[in-house]
Amino acid sequence: MIELDVNLVKEIVEKNDRLDGRKFDEYREVVIEPGIVSSAEGSARVKLGDTMLVAGVKMQIGEPFPDTPNEGVLIVSAELVPLASPEFESGPPGEQAIELARVVDRAIRESKCIDFKKLFIKEGKVWMVFVDIDVLDHDGNLIDAAGMAAAAALINARIPQIENDKAVSDKKGTEGLPLNGTPISTTFVKIGSNILVDPNLAEFKALDARLTVGTIDIGGKIKVCSMQKGGSSGFTVDEVEKILELAEKKGEELRKKVR
Repeated sequence: MIELDVNLVKEIVEKNDRLDGRKFDEYREVVIEPGIVSSAEGSARVKLGDTMLVAGVKMQIGEPFPDTPNEGVLIVSAELVPLASPEFESGPPGEQAIELARVVDRAIRESKCIDFKKLFIKEGKVWMVFVDIDVLDHDGNLIDAAGMAAAAALINARIPQIENDKAVSDKKGTEGLPLNGTPISTTFVKIGSNILVDPNLAEFKALDARLTVGTIDIGGKIKVCSMQKGGSSGFTVDEVEKILELAEKKGEELRKKVR
């Protein structure tokens, strides 16, 4: 991996250009492959430029949370595989992995795309949905790639059969998860006075501020369901309005690929 000077990246952006020649509002090529992990209830591999990761969905019967006794449970985790980047180390999840999982979790949870009440089995027993994300190649914008992979894996998932109050993982059913809409995360970075979508790794390292916007399509309308701010600088009101407008447009572009 070639390290580029942060100041050089900023100079290129200030000249209204990008390292790979994209427009400021243009995503890299997206390739989505659902159902690639046969042992999972649902899965998908996403390639976003040179960033690649896999999301898998596993389901098991467990106890609900005390404050939501009639609803299923969602747990999202992320692992940054050391082979994906020299920056990643083996061991317990670090700050970057925890943030990645939380942002993906928030977009899914706050979008209300899963009807958790339909994952209720009987008193004290509900379906637990585990979404595991593994980063295989890191060239920036892990959040959007992970969000697409998680959404595609949830769409691909089939609820396993139940025998003796236990889920039989090798006997997949035909019923999918109770989904309503597709949550999509779109990440924008501010470099100098410019706003860029889908930052590659070099652009991510040069950012002054980052804003990830989660959107969901419900009832023929696009709604904002989550936002996550990063970086040391801020955004003006006009910049946020521009980002929200772009998030709706770009979210629909990505949503069509996921669906």
